[in-house]
Amino acid sequence: MTELSCDVRTLNADLHCHSTVSDGTLSPAALAERACRHGVELWSLTDHDEIRGQAEAARAAEALGLRYVAGVEISVTWAGETLHIVGLRIDWESAVLTEGLESVRSGRARRARAIAEQLAAVGIPGAFEGALGFVGNPDLISRTHFARFLVESGVCPDVHAVFSNYLVKGRPGYVPITWASLGDALGWIQAAGGAAVVAHPGRYHLSRTALHEMLGEFKERGGQGLEVVTGSHSVDQYREYAAIAREFGFLASRGSDFHGPGESHTELGMLPALPDSLTPIWHDWF
Repeated sequence: MTELSCDVRTLNADLHCHSTVSDGTLSPAALAERACRHGVELWSLTDHDEIRGQAEAARAAEALGLRYVAGVEISVTWAGETLHIVGLRIDWESAVLTEGLESVRSGRARRARAIAEQLAAVGIPGAFEGALGFVGNPDLISRTHFARFLVESGVCPDVHAVFSNYLVKGRPGYVPITWASLGDALGWIQAAGGAAVVAHPGRYHLSRTALHEMLGEFKERGGQGLEVVTGSHSVDQYREYAAIAREFGFLASRGSDFHGPGESHTELGMLPALPDSLTPIWHDWF
């Protein structure tokens, strides 16, 4: 392994979070300020299938003296499972990436109406309009916006309760959708000059065999990183995915997956450091 300085290893990097441009509750500028306030030294905004917040995020980070790399989180369907691939250090003006993300977003409005129909059938009317009130653009509407509507309307006490009772497989409001292919997502990230990272691998409902098959394909297609330390991973999963990163020779990434105060498992900048045995995805960026 390449010798890395202690400063690089211990850099407080938070390379996964969301703004109001997708399903977060804070603007890109407010996120930059919050990241800086919580000690983040290297930051990326990675909105779902959307890059329109990048200019604001970059300007705000520069004004704060916060190192910034542009990012995006792309929704992927692989073997019937929804995965998320983060692209880091991308050129957000890439035409290939922009057109690819537009194609992914086009299915969101159709799915949203189907979700609303299911919720109406179990006695929860007005869900489409209610969810739309949290985002404004039907092409960006997501399950999180429906979750906020269900909390606001008193159906559930909080967002975590929503995802225990609605919007997930086997529950009212679950509507599957086919996203980008793994190959397409990686192609768009590479065309934009970015590095591709598998986000929060511990969240996927894949057998160990299927996970290894997916990661093998990801690496074969040019994927570089694995999100080892992330807000939804347990301490045991940090160790588990550190071992998998070493097995595949992946660079390691770190990100809170912060969506907003009161909604996220982990605050911006509050994650533990990457295990010493791993090479950070950012090891040669500066």
